[in-house]
Amino acid sequence: MSRVRIKICGITTAADARLAADAGADAVGINFYPKSPRFVDPRLAPAIIQVLPPMIDAVGVFVDTPMRQICAIAFQLGLGSVQSFACVGSLDDAKPFRHIAAFRVKSSEDVRMIHEYVRISTEANRRPAAVLVDAHVEGQFGGTGKTAPWDLLVDFHPDIPWILAGGLTPDNVAEAIRLLRPYAVDVASGVESSPGRKDPEKLRRFVENVRAAY
Repeated sequence: MSRVRIKICGITTAADARLAADAGADAVGINFYPKSPRFVDPRLAPAIIQVLPPMIDAVGVFVDTPMRQICAIAFQLGLGSVQSFACVGSLDDAKPFRHIAAFRVKSSEDVRMIHEYVRISTEANRRPAAVLVDAHVEGQFGGTGKTAPWDLLVDFHPDIPWILAGGLTPDNVAEAIRLLRPYAVDVASGVESSPGRKDPEKLRRFVENVRAAY
């Protein structure tokens, strides 16, 4: 099994960005959804992005934002990747940015929809760089602390890199990796002392346990 990548999401300060990078994260997520407790005003994001060392990706996380606006913000901030919730009926073009298409899953039908999205987007030459699978919590978009339905993902092979999110912690991430074999794992609340504030010890243990799982 190849090395599992780590994305630390909900970064709100330059100090936490440095903390994530020093712990061994491959990417950090900066949330631009105003209703999120981890919201970062785009005007304040450069202070976070600029402290990241080379080879650490900054991912802009968006909800209900038109792709044209997402790309404009990504261009202004110098982001390499953007993440937004996707559906089969919408195949927005994120080029030249790497697009992570996010999905909330609670049923086998939701898993089927991801496969369909990957198929249709590939045929349309708008295949995302990866898909992210999160837990479905009504009215909320990520950072809920609820575990995704692992039982539906045991045989999940979307023919594209996929990222497991939803309720991951230092205590369960190794089991999740051994069971599901994702390309990457994404954590926010599981390594926090409070919403938007990362806990150094939890973050260190999370990364260590990911590395020990393969």
